[in-house]
Amino acid sequence: MSTENQDFEPLIIAICCYWCSYTGADLAGTSRLQYPTNIRILRVQCTGMIHPNLIVEALTSGADGVLVCGCHPGDCHYLEGNLRAKSRADAIELMLEDFGLEPERFRLEWVSASEAQRFATVVTEMVEQVRKVGPSPYRVAVE
Repeated sequence: MSTENQDFEPLIIAICCYWCSYTGADLAGTSRLQYPTNIRILRVQCTGMIHPNLIVEALTSGADGVLVCGCHPGDCHYLEGNLRAKSRADAIELMLEDFGLEPERFRLEWVSASEAQRFATVVTEMVEQVRKVGPSPYRVAVE
């Protein structure tokens, strides 16, 4: 890691489904689990409603990374919303390439309501992953 990135604190937008991942994040907080404070959580009803343009807009508006967390496959309250999110994730990765952004800036994870420790681990891994990549080139343009 370069000296420049050692002081870099990434801003990660975490988009969490209401039924599972947001509840897992809440449980992580009430359980006082430690994880980086670099995330800003957006709660959505289902990850299946997240349009790929929302991810790209977040990344081109100054966020250094986007983490999408949803219900495990087979546990979606909207039946197949998380499977829709998975198919869109593949398209998002191609879009990032078109915008000159590293694929490490986006991550899709399944986190249930009871997986507070998993939520904390995923956030920690995501922050470290983006820290290694460095600041978004779009962040500099926004600032």
